[in-house]
Amino acid sequence: MAGLISYLYLQAQTMITIISGTNRQDSETEKVAAIIYDLVNTSSDEEVKLLVLTDLPLDFISSDMYRPSGQHADITSIQNEFMLPADKFWFVFPEYNGGVPGILKLFLDALSVRSLAETFRGKKACLTGISTGRAGNLRGLDHLTNILNYLQVIVYPNRLPISSISNLKDDDGVFKDRETLQVLNLQLKEFLAF
Repeated sequence: MAGLISYLYLQAQTMITIISGTNRQDSETEKVAAIIYDLVNTSSDEEVKLLVLTDLPLDFISSDMYRPSGQHADITSIQNEFMLPADKFWFVFPEYNGGVPGILKLFLDALSVRSLAETFRGKKACLTGISTGRAGNLRGLDHLTNILNYLQVIVYPNRLPISSISNLKDDDGVFKDRETLQVLNLQLKEFLAF
């Protein structure tokens, strides 16, 4: 009986991968993703991993990347560790030129050539948009929602645009804006139950 309970417990365990969706070094996005990582870790028993796109290999881009046999070995390792075992993804990303950062789209494209269904289909995603401007990445949130829907990922409807990010945190990177922290905690609570 104890073996069955352990088996059922392991089957019920889920994993959330938080993705910092830019390869810009020392970005506000990476700092917010780290805050979300800490919040999820302290609010949930689920396994949580943080994937920072600055860690992507620089040489994964080639014309061969669109074939399973051409997938870069490091992308395969990232897919195996962070994407395939995850039940949920939490994308934290800035708006670049009215959409998602090119590196985020390219990363999703690179993953889609191998184990597409196992990587994406039926999994859930939460989206937090980061912006130094006033719109909070609304266009990027729509753009990524469309991409993820195409990949058959179920996007949690409470997508959070965070505007004027530079004004919302103190010098240590901690949110000083209570309202932003409240809506982020609400997004977290609801996404964990989603």
